[in-house]
Amino acid sequence: MPSEQAMFSSFPIFSITAICGAYLAVLMLIMCLLIYNKQRKKAYIYMAAAFFFIMTYESLNIHQAFSGQAILEAATRPLQLYSFVLLNMSVLLLYRRIRQVRYWLPAITASLLTIPILLPDFFTPRWTNLYLDLFEWITIYIGFTKITPRIGQGFKYAIGLSIYALSAFIHSIQRYTISEHGQEWLSFAGAILPIVFYSIIFFILIQRIIELMQSIYRSSITDGLTGLYNRRFFMKNLHHYVAQQLKVSAIFCDIDNFKKLNDTEGHARADEVLKQVSNILEEELDGIGLTGRYGGEELVALVVNRGTRVSQVAERIRSRVSEETIVTISVGYSSLRKGVDGDALMKQADQAMYISKTSGKNRVTAYRSISSRSSTSHEAAN
Repeated sequence: MPSEQAMFSSFPIFSITAICGAYLAVLMLIMCLLIYNKQRKKAYIYMAAAFFFIMTYESLNIHQAFSGQAILEAATRPLQLYSFVLLNMSVLLLYRRIRQVRYWLPAITASLLTIPILLPDFFTPRWTNLYLDLFEWITIYIGFTKITPRIGQGFKYAIGLSIYALSAFIHSIQRYTISEHGQEWLSFAGAILPIVFYSIIFFILIQRIIELMQSIYRSSITDGLTGLYNRRFFMKNLHHYVAQQLKVSAIFCDIDNFKKLNDTEGHARADEVLKQVSNILEEELDGIGLTGRYGGEELVALVVNRGTRVSQVAERIRSRVSEETIVTISVGYSSLRKGVDGDALMKQADQAMYISKTSGKNRVTAYRSISSRSSTSHEAAN
């Protein structure tokens, strides 16, 4: 079997992959430390530690490539395996919290990997390889069975583990076969595959960061109970539509007898009903506008689609709530007119809803009908 020194001299690609691996490890190390400094999540410090050991491992390979001095695999392989365990832990921690006792796993892993070094008389090179191979394949098995099903990017990580397993299989063939036929191409594949694995870990980390950023942003603009937009974000969008002079209509909904529901059936049941009504509101406004929670049991919506009649949308919402839930709602709506701003539009819809509430509930009132009656009454009085 050819020595590692011979492989490096025969194939410049080994030097290139070592440099690429070290460069990628440095980037990931810096990125993880920067993120950890902001979020203090243990997953990032574990991943930073993993890439520190990968950087060290690849640096030894670079030294071997350019100096011509062979480095014993017994010195580099424990670094590689330790980094692999830390990577598995960090990917799991990106999605799951684990019990404090499991944080001793890195120390236990380090102890297991140093046994061949501490007991050199017992562990011959062949026994050392068998011991480390067993350790590696157990870690791969745990990755597939315990980690992949528990994370959000399980399929992507399973591909990465498969690539790593293929690399481990190739290296096992090289260790235990004597024939040199095809060894160079096996060595080539064994050098490339770990870089692919590290790249997949990189994309998993980036995707997770994006997911967390989206989650943080989403929580800042939505109501935690209903999932509708909060009042601040809702009004911000309304003012934006008004500034663009779009044809926009506001719908104001109030759940009838909601306080009585709270008192008689409890907050949990009332919250469930509130979420049911919110879901109906979202379904009816899907593709034609947006929805929000204005406060308490008050839910609001904006219709911004020119081809949609707001009166029909408001009536469908009222009808569905009456048929599909144990409550009814009072609804008012108003359409934007010249000289009216966003705050005034919401006030008009609120006034229309109040008329529905005080004139029998479970009905829809248009603000235009209120203003028309007011104008008629005023003319009659004069």
